[in-house]
Amino acid sequence: MSPVVVVLLLFAGLSEAAGRILPLVARRPGMSRTFVAGLLPAAGLVEAAVFALWPLTAWTLAELVVSSPPSGAELVWTPGLVAPLVFSAVLAFPLLGPLLHLLLFVGVGAGLAGPLATATGLGWWGAAGCVAVAGAGLGVAVEAVRRLVVRISATEGPEAIA
Repeated sequence: MSPVVVVLLLFAGLSEAAGRILPLVARRPGMSRTFVAGLLPAAGLVEAAVFALWPLTAWTLAELVVSSPPSGAELVWTPGLVAPLVFSAVLAFPLLGPLLHLLLFVGVGAGLAGPLATATGLGWWGAAGCVAVAGAGLGVAVEAVRRLVVRISATEGPEAIA
């Protein structure tokens, strides 16, 4: 992966994390700013890792679907493929619309389906299905982690003895 792609994925991850964490902070005014400041970069790295895994997961699913192993090179992020992902991550902020955010992710997935279809020999629809299942699976996994972190952070500490 080129350094440009890594930087773009990190920026997309940080932007996506900010779009997910800041609404939580707005709803829970008791959260400390230092906790949020420490949580944001860690959450951004997790989101960037999930974004980086998307083509690899789709490639693995495609290998399971095709009868013979693909002869092409693995599907990897390129600056042209990752740029719309960064744009959609920037639009993760709730004020700009979750529906537009979802539509842009679908567009990014469609952009990944073309190279995956070419590299594996699957049809475009089969490749799109692999990309969609990979994206949905990664999305569900990261949402489970988000909910776990929220549940853990919502537990109150021991009460002071007066």
